[in-house]
Amino acid sequence: MFTISRFSRLFLTLASVAAVALGQAQAEQKLPNILWITSEDNGAHLGCYGDKYATSPNIDRLAKRSLRYTNASSTAPVCAPARTTIISGIYPPATGAEHMRSMTRLPKGFKMYPAYLRELGYYCTNNSKEDYNLKKEGEVWHESSRNAHWSNRPKGKPFFAVFNHTISHESQIRNKIAPENQIHDPAKVRIPAYHPDTPEVRKDWAQYYDRITMMDKLVGRTLKEVSDAGLADDTIVFYYGDHGSGMPRNKRWPYFSGLNVPLIVHVPEKYKHLAPAGYEAGGTSDQLVGFIDFAPTALSIAGMKPPAHMQGHAFMGKHAAPAQKYSYGFRGRMDERYDMVRTVFDGRYVYIRNYMPHKIYGQFIAYMFQTPTTRVWHDMYHAGKLNESQSKFWQTKPTEELYDLKNDRDEVNNLAKSKEHRDALRRLRQAHVKWVKDVRDIGFLPEAEIHTRSKNDSPYEMGHDAKRYDLDAVHSAADTATRLGKKNTQKLAQLIKSNNSAVRYWAAMGYLIRGKNGVRNGREVLTAALDDKSPSVQIIAAEALGRYVNKKEAKRSADLLMKYANAEDNGISLSMLSLNALDYLDEKAAHHKDAIAKLPKRDPNADPRTRNYAGNLIGKITRDLNK
Repeated sequence: MFTISRFSRLFLTLASVAAVALGQAQAEQKLPNILWITSEDNGAHLGCYGDKYATSPNIDRLAKRSLRYTNASSTAPVCAPARTTIISGIYPPATGAEHMRSMTRLPKGFKMYPAYLRELGYYCTNNSKEDYNLKKEGEVWHESSRNAHWSNRPKGKPFFAVFNHTISHESQIRNKIAPENQIHDPAKVRIPAYHPDTPEVRKDWAQYYDRITMMDKLVGRTLKEVSDAGLADDTIVFYYGDHGSGMPRNKRWPYFSGLNVPLIVHVPEKYKHLAPAGYEAGGTSDQLVGFIDFAPTALSIAGMKPPAHMQGHAFMGKHAAPAQKYSYGFRGRMDERYDMVRTVFDGRYVYIRNYMPHKIYGQFIAYMFQTPTTRVWHDMYHAGKLNESQSKFWQTKPTEELYDLKNDRDEVNNLAKSKEHRDALRRLRQAHVKWVKDVRDIGFLPEAEIHTRSKNDSPYEMGHDAKRYDLDAVHSAADTATRLGKKNTQKLAQLIKSNNSAVRYWAAMGYLIRGKNGVRNGREVLTAALDDKSPSVQIIAAEALGRYVNKKEAKRSADLLMKYANAEDNGISLSMLSLNALDYLDEKAAHHKDAIAKLPKRDPNADPRTRNYAGNLIGKITRDLNK
């Protein structure tokens, strides 16, 4: 009988392992390297996008051998929610992560897209900004740091690498810049219709373009590293910005100017079978694509069908989906200020739905007011020196806005009441409502309730549980609250008695939105709401009564708001909601001036990135009351 010696068995075992390893290595080598280069706070202000004022030679050269997208969107006009969209492949309003630098979690079993790429054999690096509003569970990146680099990968491994360049960030518009980098003449810059034409505004816009040129050099360097390593023919390249420019009314606002990003995709010849439809060197595409599509697209390039929970659509690779009819955007809390906006874009028209129309566009945000343009713009408005288009940013909002980019690139002519555009308005409004229901938008909950309702699992799971989140009822209440008119106003009295705290929240908001007359009509039910089981309902009711009723009730309202203003006792979400309300009470909160100044400025249990938000509000209120 033939027997195999122990040595032979060991040899065969090793040979088998080697064969499997070789097969895996060969499979990995068939996968393309993927390089994502991103820059911060810049729209499509590049030479390759037809901007003759811009100086961007490296990106322009990349565009000549790549496909350039003209309708790419970031979904959010600010970094953390935008990056959260990318890393998860889910809209942040569906995960409870829409608010700037909030922190929540995905359901168990959901992974951030690099974890899937790792399983497929990729070496995944991020250099270096993350800024996600979702907790990272398990291993996401092989390395995420300033030292992270594809060159550190094991031999034979394909890489997926992100390089993020920060030189064009909002903060760099107002920082000092070396004389040799000041190459754009402020006298020649185009000033958009919503900004005043002043030396400060021209200087900021010119320096923004200077920073883009500096960023372009870094992009060139990143591309050169791949080329010098002999990997250009093996690497698919994306270049994109993370949202619109850092100038005020671009950043933080979901107009097209705040959401539109440059996106250039290069596919080497050997991977043309993975290229987007219609790909050609130097070509353009008007297909609607966005950050929501990036995770599914990365997986599709690697040959994996995107998980069903991802809400975007791959636009290239093995599992590319048909082009989409609409792209969607949103705005939640921006730093310390609450707001709620949703948008729809169809390639020409921009539809904006404002769910807090009683708040002005340009609420005081401490970080935004560090930019000279913001300050001079604000001061000129209050001095009566602006025209109608320039003034709108400092005024309250309409419930709906509609802009025609074909005839109004600066989005200053609101067509929502135009009879000629009634069909477009209705169509986009319906698309918005359908999207809200499809993704299960939980942004209609007060921020504190997003967390209390999902304390045992995740906001996403809570949002998909009709018992915990009756979306139809809550959205209907929000729609009623934010649309004026006698019939809707009459409905508020019944809504504020609902068993659902979120419905009651929107009913109280509805009275607040209607101002003095609305609050006086709802005085009795709002007074009762001061004892509501939900602190968020109490706070909105107190703000309404405090702003628009008599001194006695204003004092009671201010006293209640002080109860929730302490971030250490109540958490950052309730603290910010209450402090925002106190800020709107103005002198009616003056008797609490000293107590407000002594409030804790931080919630020790909150994400460290929110550390300044309560303090910013406390500082603003205190300064105003000391004037």
